[in-house]
Amino acid sequence: MAIEVRIPTILRNLTNDEKVVKGSGDTLSDLVTDLDQQYPGIAERLVDGGKLRRFINVYLNDEDVRFVGGLEAKLSDGDNVTVLPAVAGGSR
Repeated sequence: MAIEVRIPTILRNLTNDEKVVKGSGDTLSDLVTDLDQQYPGIAERLVDGGKLRRFINVYLNDEDVRFVGGLEAKLSDGDNVTVLPAVAGGSR
């Protein structure tokens, strides 16, 4: 099963500067485990305490995974996962 994962610039140092990588897994959690085997250190940047890190947004086929099962979101062959750092800020 091949899942295409888009990696943000800030994490590309872990993926040999690749902006799109391939992974596999039945769930998002499995995919993160697979990616961490290929690109050591990426899991700790995405997950903390068994949950997605607060300032990381992950989209499964353009749906925020927090609304479709989080780390237990089911994946299918050909799915697209996009990892984005959350943007915060505002005016004073």
